[in-house]
Amino acid sequence: VIDLNSECNFFAGSRTDGLQHSQSALSGTLPHFLQEPDDAYIIKSNPIKLRCRAQPALQIFFKCNGEWVHQNQHTAMEHADQGTGLKIREVMINVSRQQVEDFHGPEDYWCLCVAWSHLGTSKSRKATVRIAYLRKNFEQEPQGKEVPIKSMIVLHCRPPEGVPAAEVEWLKNEEPISSLEDDNIDTRASHNLIISLARLSDSGNYTCLASNIVAKRRSATATVIVFVNGGWSSWTDWSECNVRCGRGVQKRSRTCTNPAPLNGGAFCEGMSVQKSTCNAPCPVDGGWSEWSQWAECSTECERHRSRDCSAPEPKHGGQLCDGAALDTENCTGGLCTQNRKLLHDVKPDAGIEGNNDVALYSGLAVGLVTMVLLIAAFMLYRRNQSEYGVDVIDSSALTGGFQSFSFKTARQGNPLLMNSSIQPDLTVSRTYTSPICFPDSMDKELISEPSLFDPLPDLKVKVQSSFMVSLGVSDRAEYHVKSPPQTFPRGLVPDRSAVETLDRKEKSLLIPQGLNPSCTSRPLLRTDGVFGHAGGRLVVPNTGVSLLVPHSAIAEDTTWELHMIISQEDTGPQSEDDSEVLLSPSVTYGPPGLDLSCPISMTIAHCADVSAADWSIRLKRQTQDSGWEEVMTVDEESVSCYCQLESQCCHLLVNRPGRYALVGEALTQAAGKRLKVAAFGSMEPDAVSYSLRVYCVDDTPHAFQEVVSLERGQGGRLLEEPKTLLFRRSSFSLQVSIQDVPQFLWSIKPFTTCQEFTFSQVWCSNQTPLQCAFSLERFSPAANQLSCKISVRQVKGHEQILQVYTTVTENEKDTVPFFTQSDCTITSQTGSRAFKIPPSIRQRICATFDTANAKGKDWQLLAQKLNIERNLCYFAQQASPSAVILNLWEAQHQEKGDLDSLARALEEISKVHCKSSASSCSNEDLDSDYT
Repeated sequence: VIDLNSECNFFAGSRTDGLQHSQSALSGTLPHFLQEPDDAYIIKSNPIKLRCRAQPALQIFFKCNGEWVHQNQHTAMEHADQGTGLKIREVMINVSRQQVEDFHGPEDYWCLCVAWSHLGTSKSRKATVRIAYLRKNFEQEPQGKEVPIKSMIVLHCRPPEGVPAAEVEWLKNEEPISSLEDDNIDTRASHNLIISLARLSDSGNYTCLASNIVAKRRSATATVIVFVNGGWSSWTDWSECNVRCGRGVQKRSRTCTNPAPLNGGAFCEGMSVQKSTCNAPCPVDGGWSEWSQWAECSTECERHRSRDCSAPEPKHGGQLCDGAALDTENCTGGLCTQNRKLLHDVKPDAGIEGNNDVALYSGLAVGLVTMVLLIAAFMLYRRNQSEYGVDVIDSSALTGGFQSFSFKTARQGNPLLMNSSIQPDLTVSRTYTSPICFPDSMDKELISEPSLFDPLPDLKVKVQSSFMVSLGVSDRAEYHVKSPPQTFPRGLVPDRSAVETLDRKEKSLLIPQGLNPSCTSRPLLRTDGVFGHAGGRLVVPNTGVSLLVPHSAIAEDTTWELHMIISQEDTGPQSEDDSEVLLSPSVTYGPPGLDLSCPISMTIAHCADVSAADWSIRLKRQTQDSGWEEVMTVDEESVSCYCQLESQCCHLLVNRPGRYALVGEALTQAAGKRLKVAAFGSMEPDAVSYSLRVYCVDDTPHAFQEVVSLERGQGGRLLEEPKTLLFRRSSFSLQVSIQDVPQFLWSIKPFTTCQEFTFSQVWCSNQTPLQCAFSLERFSPAANQLSCKISVRQVKGHEQILQVYTTVTENEKDTVPFFTQSDCTITSQTGSRAFKIPPSIRQRICATFDTANAKGKDWQLLAQKLNIERNLCYFAQQASPSAVILNLWEAQHQEKGDLDSLARALEEISKVHCKSSASSCSNEDLDSDYT
């Protein structure tokens, strides 16, 4: 194999000018595609054109569905790049509708380009060609309805089948509507139109418009009428009694104007006028009482007497008494005397009158002086008292007018006591899942073009093809169903009888009583495998859980039996206050004394929506005292563990055996986790009732397989493809309702069409399936067709519609139609067949990148090109950082089975390195080794 540093110089030539040197170096590279074929759709009968352009390229040909396209069907053009002088070749082919229709294969019609240069070949991306169409009939059309104001309006629409999938637009009175312009309208929930609070302005004709690149389709118009039921206003005050005196009638009234009925709304029920009897009191005129006795004669020679207007008192507007209430007369008959004289004979004496005035004024003066003296004496007394600091104040002056009260604070209501009734537990018991098998490792895609790993600088090896690599690998995959649960260093052979006895005892603890651990029964949630120096892979089938033991992680001449167990306990690493929720199964790998030279890769599926930064996700490990300790936070860097979080699973690099789980803490109300919703049905023994069961579980393979296993035991049948629902941390419940049941063929119990799970039941489900059931009865045995809709929605959140179309038969024996394979005993792979990267290539990559050099080629660059550039401090602690990075890449790509991403990354590294080192190439490099 040519060293790439030498290759750059070889094609550059010796002792040439700078321009010729650069052009020759660039021509000695693999073709680079400037334009790759794009996916295309054939509209009607019009053929499509696929284009491809590359430099430097001697030839470019299309390959469709694995077969070469004839040269006559190519249209080729060639010109030189003005900057580099390299040849740029462009080809084009036509693909007709007839070609696509005549192709019958396991996948869509596809084409790719293959370009040749002096160094080798390159392949472009695959471009798929599909026939575009759009059916005429909608799968579900919106239905008109009349709804009260401020209620929710849901118009369902499922567009016709089409390629590409049709986009849906809603029209109101032929005008487009959008949720971006009106917060009260949501058009993003599975093509449905949701109006949260109906308004009068929402009345109108609604149409669902579906379109793709082929055509547009209009649904039937659905008329929505938002009506207002009438409401009574408040009662007026009672009117006056209709008679002035005696028994009469009074009334009050109200009007149906709060609000007034609109758009056909119901008129107010009840009376608008109320009447009541009344008694109006009659007026009573006042009357005088008897005169009182005459008073004694006064000094004015008069006496008085009085009377009251109280016999009777005037009432209810009666007249007052007429006349005087006081009577006065002379008590001496006109002969009043003074000093024994008649009043009219007494003459006033001037001297006496003057003396009387003097006496009067003298008395007033004396009194005034006396008052002044008393006030002065009192002020002097108060001043003397204040010198001693004594100030006598009546204590009643401080407390007068106040009254003591006893206040009690109102006891705060316990939110747990607001509703004393606890909803019934709708969960079902957990069951085992059904295993799947490893795919045949010989079917994995091998890169057949020459020089796949040629671009690696300093590798000193040229790989002609990946088949040659596989031929040079001596390790083969070994399959183990049961192996001795012990460690056997340096080839020590165990006693098989003792091993099998111990193995049966250990497995019996994990098998439910009465079940046979075979493919047809509920599978074990434990997987075992014996691994040696070659490493391998261990999988718990149908659970999204696997373990990758790297090559050379176990010492030579040593074997370990490894196991993985998914815990079925209800307890987990959740916090007591429910601030943390379990996002994955609890997975244990061991044995505890496992001795490894490098970390292993463990993959665990999770149900968190990680599209936004709304979660704080942590990896936790169980301690010896059955508690849980935090290993690391996924977003933070750690040298003890590595976590690569993806949308549906998490890849872990761990050293210590034990029990691990992912937990999450919601940081915002928008945080959500994925739910898997599915509907199953089965006929009841009475041949009349049909049970329709709806499950809501966390969207992990392990959780859903429990539902499948449970329904398989009940003879249930999957009625609609399971769907994913996003459940937000908004404290709103989950509602499951059944709709559009044929009324003349089937009946359902009243008030059971809508069932609800509380928020805490769903959010803290702990991977436990939630189930609700609807019981339907058919009116006639001839009614063997059932069609209905099941709506699963979070209040003020997302919704999923399960459309049920099924045939009901009395002796129906169909069970769950998938998730089972005939050969389900293989759960472990060992040796080279368990890995995507051949061991020889892995060894050369590690030797190239583990040691940093002046050219910037090290393991950090490898991690960057493989998109594993977070938490690089963890890899720096490893003996071979490149090997650990490749182990993580293996775990990420275990399902895809190709080496394209790795090859592209190595090619990019080689191009950057070659460009950066081209100026330093010399003749001395031509003496490099060849192999």
